[in-house]
Amino acid sequence: MPITDPELLKIVERRVLDKMVCRRCGALNPPRATKCRRCGSTNLRPKRKRLGGKR
Repeated sequence: MPITDPELLKIVERRVLDKMVCRRCGALNPPRATKCRRCGSTNLRPKRKRLGGKR
């Protein structure tokens, strides 16, 4: 069931997509993280912001 309410869509996108991903172990971290919570690496990237399947 798609979400049609724009306010709710903003909240959902922020919760799902606003994260940092460790390049070493793949762990998801908070958006303001400077080091990985699992392995301690500082090599983090933002999670991709594209919704939908693979293309």
